[in-house]
Amino acid sequence: MKKIFICLLAIIGLAAACGRQNQENADVQALDTYEGTKQMAGTMEGPLPSDVMPDSVLQALDKTTRFPNIRHTRQPMANYNAKTGDLWLTTSAMAGTGVHVDWLHQIRFGEDNKAFVKMEVNPYDVQQELLKRMRYTIDGETITLYDGEQPLVIVTNTMTDMGGFDDEQPLWIGEQLYYDVSGEAPTLVFVPGVKYTTGLVLTYDDMPELIAPITIDDNGRFTIHDISVKN
Repeated sequence: MKKIFICLLAIIGLAAACGRQNQENADVQALDTYEGTKQMAGTMEGPLPSDVMPDSVLQALDKTTRFPNIRHTRQPMANYNAKTGDLWLTTSAMAGTGVHVDWLHQIRFGEDNKAFVKMEVNPYDVQQELLKRMRYTIDGETITLYDGEQPLVIVTNTMTDMGGFDDEQPLWIGEQLYYDVSGEAPTLVFVPGVKYTTGLVLTYDDMPELIAPITIDDNGRFTIHDISVKN
C-alpha cells in the first residue's frame, strides 16, 4: 500500500511538472513571438535644452515678449480651447531637410489675463516613450510596424539604389516628431526613418505618418494614447 501511495505521488508530481513545463513553453513561445520584433533607435541622445542667448538679446526680447526663450525658426501653430482655457502652441526644436521636431507648449492665462507657460513637452521625452512601444519586423523588402504587440501597418520598401537596409539598426525615431493642434487637444505626429547601408541620412519616402492623442496631467506628465496610421 505504501508503494502504491508513493507511486501515486510520483505520478501526480510528474503531471504537475509537465503542466508547468507546458505552460512555460507556451509563455516562452508567446514571448518569442513578441521578441521576434525589434526595437527602434532614437536620434536624440538626450533632453533638448531651452534656447540660450546673450544677456543683451534676452533683455531686448523681455521688452517685447513674455516668452523670450520660445523660438519660431519654423512656422508655429497655435489653437485655443475655450472649454479648458488651454492655448496649445508648437514651436521648433530642430528643423532642416528631412528634420521636423517640435516642442509642445501648454499656455494658460492668469487672473490678470496675462499668458504663462504651464507645461512644456520635451521632444526627447516623447521619443523615449515611443521607443518603449514602437517595434518592427523586416521580411525582404516588407516592413511591419507595431505598437507593442499590435500590428499597425505594413509598408514595402521601394528604394533600390541605397544598398539595402542597415544591418545594425535600420529604423529610427526622432527626426520627424511634431504636433497637430487643430483639434480640441493636441495630436502627436511622427514618422520613423529608414537607414540604409548607403547614405548618411534617414529616408522617409515609404514610411507613413503615425498619430496618437497626447494628454498632459497637472503635474506635467504626458500620456501617449493609441497609435494609429494617419489617413
